[in-house]
Amino acid sequence: MSNLIKRILTGILFLTIIIGAILWSSWAFSFIFLLITVLGLWEFFTLLKNDNVLINKPFVVAMGGGIFILNAMVAMNLVPATFLFLIFPLITLIFIFELYQKNEKPFTNIAYSIFGLFYLVVPFSLLNYFPLISGSPQYDYRIILGYFLIIWMYDTAAYVFGVSFGKHRLFERISPKKSWEGFVGGAICSFGFAYLLSILFTNISLINWIVITMIVIVFGTYGDLVESLFKRSINCKDSGKLLPGHGGILDRFDTVLLTAPIVFTYFVLVNYFK
Repeated sequence: MSNLIKRILTGILFLTIIIGAILWSSWAFSFIFLLITVLGLWEFFTLLKNDNVLINKPFVVAMGGGIFILNAMVAMNLVPATFLFLIFPLITLIFIFELYQKNEKPFTNIAYSIFGLFYLVVPFSLLNYFPLISGSPQYDYRIILGYFLIIWMYDTAAYVFGVSFGKHRLFERISPKKSWEGFVGGAICSFGFAYLLSILFTNISLINWIVITMIVIVFGTYGDLVESLFKRSINCKDSGKLLPGHGGILDRFDTVLLTAPIVFTYFVLVNYFK
């Protein structure tokens, strides 16, 4: 089977699972992204072996899963938001646990463990709140679905325009294949798509859809570059092989890791100043 066919089939299955979970219920969505969070953390800490960093993966991955579950429960009103303060004592366990590991570079392990939680778990956890950030008291799939559709539109259009017309490198030192032509083409298509979403999903205004799109275009591109920088620093081409033709979890969700916190913050501020 050619790599293109693998990429297409994997992409179809991937989109079906994500969209299906979003449309089904908050429980389905949280379950799928709990799985993605756990797999992403495991993948991230596995990659660190290339840099001779040895993290106790089961311990930190379980902690990351617990933090995600805690946020999902708060978002679904199963527990009060004050329970989020449990995250702080959980993080202190990383320091205590490292005392018993007898590693040569304990604070390197601690730093990477905490970085992994912030880099992966925080963005994925914040996605639990996206169905609520329009002000809806109940699960509303429209913002989270629109957010992912914009990401996929931008990534796909940027790839097509980059392959077809790309001549001027966007950030050659980090990602030699990315071009300004791909960036501009992806941006134009994404803004047009945002307009269509504003007609289909009227729970937020066109301005809000445009702002989400701008965040995806700018910070999503930086998210891709940051992930490329990380892989280059440990001499790795793909973050994993979980998704044939697409790489790993980090490769597929690099845009989400930087954009989700900013989109969430934007809506918190919008709702605050209403």
